[in-house]
Amino acid sequence: MNQSLITVVVTALLIFLAAFPYFRRLKKKEEKAKKKFQEMKISGLHEAVTVHPHIDVTTCIGCGGCVRACPEGDVLAVIEGKATLIHGAKCVGHGLCAEACPVGAIELLMAKPGRSADLPALDEHYETNVKGVFIIGELGGIGLIKNAVSQGKAAISYIAEQPKAGVADFDVAIVGAGPAGLAAGLSAKASGLSHVILEQSDIGGSILHYPRAKVVMTSPVELPLWGKLKLTDVKKEVLLEAWQNIIAKAKLDIRTNEKVLDVQKTDDVFTLTTSASTLTARFVLLALGRRGTPKKLGVPGEDLSKVMYRLIDTSNYQHANVLVVGGGDSAVEAAVGLSLQKSNNVTLSYRRGEFTRLKERNLGNIKNIMSGRKVRVVFNSEVKEIREMSVVVSSPDGDVELPNDYVFIFAGGELPFELLKRIGIRTQMQEIADGPVSA
Repeated sequence: MNQSLITVVVTALLIFLAAFPYFRRLKKKEEKAKKKFQEMKISGLHEAVTVHPHIDVTTCIGCGGCVRACPEGDVLAVIEGKATLIHGAKCVGHGLCAEACPVGAIELLMAKPGRSADLPALDEHYETNVKGVFIIGELGGIGLIKNAVSQGKAAISYIAEQPKAGVADFDVAIVGAGPAGLAAGLSAKASGLSHVILEQSDIGGSILHYPRAKVVMTSPVELPLWGKLKLTDVKKEVLLEAWQNIIAKAKLDIRTNEKVLDVQKTDDVFTLTTSASTLTARFVLLALGRRGTPKKLGVPGEDLSKVMYRLIDTSNYQHANVLVVGGGDSAVEAAVGLSLQKSNNVTLSYRRGEFTRLKERNLGNIKNIMSGRKVRVVFNSEVKEIREMSVVVSSPDGDVELPNDYVFIFAGGELPFELLKRIGIRTQMQEIADGPVSA
């Protein structure tokens, strides 16, 4: 063997020894991503709720820059050399993945992948076809906190420039006390506009339904009357406390537990009928959540922070006693997904005697999980009380107290689109092919 051949062989061997660990790590990472993707498909969390990254696989080079850029964690992964959306329900539309892509293969789109979304038709000022009614935040298709705040400020800025017409109790009525509504309230006060914020439950909006102690990722935002809010990596309780401090300092007029039932326009003034009163306003700004109002059980302890109406990430819950309430697809998907996590003890409570309205896939999954005793299903049962460390469930065998760390309630809810129809606001189906999300 001549010297040149020996050199080539040795060089090739060194390259192999250096590269092998790298490709082995990549392989392990891909296998882990595939497993995660399958878990998300079983629990129904692989699909996005609103905003999500759409990857052009013909352009994607599989560099993984989008995966590393996402602050939410395992939303994206590289599988078989292409970026893949594996946990769409966790995406909140940061858009950093699109910015990080060196070949421009990612754009943010609305609706679930492969589906369409019924969204309000808005102009560049977030005004609807009903002149004087504006929509901002999640209901308009954007769920990210920094975007919701920007929209609230922009809409109020436009309203403040409009000529005053008509006599009303308030210049602007803001419906919803989440980040979008609160930012709008701060902007209204800073602009000298009389305002009221009407919230059907408690302050915080969709943040309230995040898992307790879940890290909420936000970008620094500039708030009127406060300054820069620099919370970039905080737990939901810390973020809610910050909002409470801002509200107290600004002395915003907020009415909680007051649901808006109807909005009607006469000449240049809107009359809002709520669950507690009737009031008038020159402008109406809707800052509602797109997912609607979850139906509550109305039992003692339901206001504890361990009670949630939406499951975002099953992997956040391990070594826990979990109760899932409901018998529909969402409840079953949650129960199955949670049962796949480490050392979880999952109980599903359903008020009927059998499952009657499940997709065939979900029915098969829950039967398999039940046969393996990974989920305990209690039919003909109802939750009577939720306690700090337990829950009391009534069943045909009597009341049972179960140890409990988390409760997920999937009892349906009221979508906000009925209110939009009563007001006369047009919505439009937006398909994925329609293109990127507008700012």
